[in-house]
Formats: sequence, C-alpha cells, structure tokens
Amino acid sequence: MLTRAAVLQEVPGRYEATEVELDDPRPGEIRVKMKAAGMCHSDDHYAVGTQQAPILPLVGGHEGAGIVDALGPGTTGFAEGDHVVFSFLPVCGRCFYCAKGMQNLCQLGASIGTGARFTDPTSFRLSMDDKPVGQLAGLGVFSEYVTVHVESAIKIDHSISFDVACLTGCGIGTGWGAAVNSAQVRPGQVVIVMGIGGIGINAVQGAAHAGADVVIAVDPVDFKRESALKLGATHAYSDIEEAADFARSLTNGQGADATILTTGILRSEHIRQGLESVRKAGTVVVTGLGDSVISAGDINLHQLTLYQKRLQGSLFGASTPTADIPAQLEMYRNGTLKLDELITARYSLDEVPQGYDDMNAGRNLRGVVIFD
Repeated sequence: MLTRAAVLQEVPGRYEATEVELDDPRPGEIRVKMKAAGMCHSDDHYAVGTQQAPILPLVGGHEGAGIVDALGPGTTGFAEGDHVVFSFLPVCGRCFYCAKGMQNLCQLGASIGTGARFTDPTSFRLSMDDKPVGQLAGLGVFSEYVTVHVESAIKIDHSISFDVACLTGCGIGTGWGAAVNSAQVRPGQVVIVMGIGGIGINAVQGAAHAGADVVIAVDPVDFKRESALKLGATHAYSDIEEAADFARSLTNGQGADATILTTGILRSEHIRQGLESVRKAGTVVVTGLGDSVISAGDINLHQLTLYQKRLQGSLFGASTPTADIPAQLEMYRNGTLKLDELITARYSLDEVPQGYDDMNAGRNLRGVVIFD
C-alpha cells in the first residue's frame, strides 16, 4: 500500500512528507495505523549528520503509538484493533542480555541501525521509485502506516491517549531510567540534571521520584528551567558551574551525588564538567548523544581513580521496556508521572521540519506529530 511519510533524502537535510510504498506484514510482523509520534532529538542527529544514516532515503521517527491494522500470516500475540506503543529498542526475550534482565541491551538492538528487517539486512519494508527506503530504528514512525516486527511493539490500555503513550517509547524511559536505574538515585541525595529537553525533563522527574532532596536543573533556556521547576526540580541554573557550586555549598564542599548529562548535543567538555561536579564516589550518567566519533576529551583521571568516581553510560535508561512502559503508563494514570505537561506543541506530518526548528530553538520540551 502507499503511505505518506516524512523522509530524509540527503544529509545534511530535512524530513519532507512524500509517498512511499509499504510492504504487507510478513510472519512475526504487524501493520499499525499511526496515531501519534514523538519528535526526539536523535532523529535530528541523523538529519544534520552527527549520527550516520544507515541508508538514504530514510523515514524518521522512533517514538510512536497507534492501532494494529493487520497481522502477518501466523503472527500471534496481537489482534486487529489493539493499541500499541513501540519500544525503539526491540526485545527478543531470549538472548543473553534479555535473560539477565537487561532488555535495553537486547542483541536485536544491533540490527536497528540498518533500516532493514532485523532478520535480513537486505530486506526493506519500504520503497520509493523501486529503491529501498530505511526505517529509523526499524520503525520509521513518521508515517501514516508502519509495518514492524512484533518484538518492537507493546500493547497498551485503550484508555490511554496516543499522544502521551508514544513518549514512553524512548524519551520517558531514557530520562526517568537515567536517574532511577543508571544513577541509582537514593532518598536525601543531591542530583544535577544538565540539559532540560525531552530526556532531561524526565531525568528530573525520575530523580524526584527516587527521593532526591535536591534536584538541580541546568539549561540556558528560561522556559526549560521554569518547566523543570514545575516537574520536580528544586533549583535551576543556566550553567553547570553555577549548579556545581550550589551543590558543593550543600555538601561541605564535596559536590553532587550524581550528575546526569542529557544535553541535546553531547560534547567532551560536558563529561569533564560532570565529573568535576560530583563528590567522591559520585556518579556521572551519560545519556546524551553527540558526534558519533566524539572522544572523552580532557578529563581528570587522577580524580576518577582516587576519588572513586563512576562514569556510567545509559542506553534507554537501562530500561526493561516490556515491564517499564506499562508501569510508566500506570504511573501516569495515577498522577505520579507527568506526561501531558511534556507536550509543548503538536504538529502535522507536513510540519515535521518546523517541529525540529522549534526544538533546536529551545521552544519545545517535546513536539508530537498527530495523525488523522
């Protein structure tokens, strides 16, 4: 079938709405009529070239929710009419990492960078002018319809609106989990979150939920600092040096217990600043993305060893998507986790370029594409 999708055709470039040909679902696949898609910074990284596109053309988008429209032959576990949200990292449930409870590191994750089917890097679900078109993260949710593998889909309750549900496919778990799982925030701690966008705002919520006494948000944009103060931050500063000085003033000159780096574009100096901001045995969590060839830069290795500081990478907030996504949506229904407040603006498929302009200008926490 034909479907309209926001397609990246060159790098650097912009996502442009056009028609593409979509395969019918095969065994183990479902076709989903999209209802909402979150606009994550990661998709823009591919457009500007800080992350390498696996193939061009490429349909963007990896945060999505919709309604199952068709099932491939013999596909079980889903039915037409089911409401689903996509985990941007698929979960096989069988590999070494899944078996150890680390679903975010599932071996299938190695395949999402191809833009093709997980099981066959030469097989693409999308095409245009008889040429293959990739799906970002194996999803490509900036499209009216998508065909995906069931290992990327999680059923959700029909009572949850699609615009908030889609955010759990990446941004919520990545930020919230960075605080709760990766930083292992504990009650009474002092936590700094550097970068208050779609990921950082959820790291703020996660740190507050974990019981941190002081949550310090850092962002140069007034609107983002104000938003953080409404969603769990106790203090907000425009730069990390001010935030670190304040943390030291509360801890006898030591520094924060944890600093979580959620900047839109990660740079080597951010890692250095993060390590300098934490106390002995403090943790720096790195969840932001930058240039794919970025180096660690000039960090104080003396302090890293002798002060026993921990530098922790964090993919999808060390989440277990099949358990954490339903749990986060239940927290939302109970009023514990704020999701409606994260959506700054809604866009049509044709307005995806404007949405990323707004994000880069600091006007959005999260933009969401709404489909008819």
